[in-house]
Amino acid sequence: MKQIALITGASGGIGSAIAKKFAASGYAVVLQYRNNRDAIEKLCASFPGETDYLSLPCDLIDSEDVNHLAAEIHRRFGSVSVLVNCAGVALPQKLFSDTTGEEYEMIFDTNVRGTMYLTRVLLDDLRHNHGAIVNISSMWGISGASCEVLYSASKAALLGFTKALAKELGPSDVTVNAVAPGLIPTAMNAHLSKEDLAAFCSETPLNRLGTPEDIADAVFFLANARFVTGQVLCCDGGYTM
Repeated sequence: MKQIALITGASGGIGSAIAKKFAASGYAVVLQYRNNRDAIEKLCASFPGETDYLSLPCDLIDSEDVNHLAAEIHRRFGSVSVLVNCAGVALPQKLFSDTTGEEYEMIFDTNVRGTMYLTRVLLDDLRHNHGAIVNISSMWGISGASCEVLYSASKAALLGFTKALAKELGPSDVTVNAVAPGLIPTAMNAHLSKEDLAAFCSETPLNRLGTPEDIADAVFFLANARFVTGQVLCCDGGYTM
């Protein structure tokens, strides 16, 4: 029987690359998305013909919706072995003094609370399958970024969540790790100019931007590294080194 990997935020650039990586490696994949059905349909059309997949819309900050998502996975597929918490949002760059309470709630609801809701609901699955959790943080969760304070803080919260949960689930043989991507040219970063991107490249030891596939490779490694837990793999070409 195939292992089941659930990837949240699968309609995004990084989420879709992660889903393709697991599908190509023989996993059955469950794709969570919020409202970008067109991107999900395009992603599903790219899978190899033998891929078992299931796409489900879900608002991760709605606990009832999360419970329904888990019930549908169990009813139609089985129990989850790998959970990749990739869903996330960011704000346009702005000073912290210009941010609002509504923006704080939006960032932390999506990037932190939604991840915790879903993870908690799937704990029994993961314990039963000796599974793996991989959380997608950010290099800014490690070093912080000026004019991205709320985003940096939310991604730092995921690192604390990762380390604490790894200790709690270790006796159940469930690994919990995080990937901290560097700058990846996806829709989230479409506002950056060519000059901005060139400046990032010049400050990166590997002298290039990352790709969604680079992040997918790191996620897949951690999902299958059975003696690695509580770790943060910074996948940024050495930018924060």
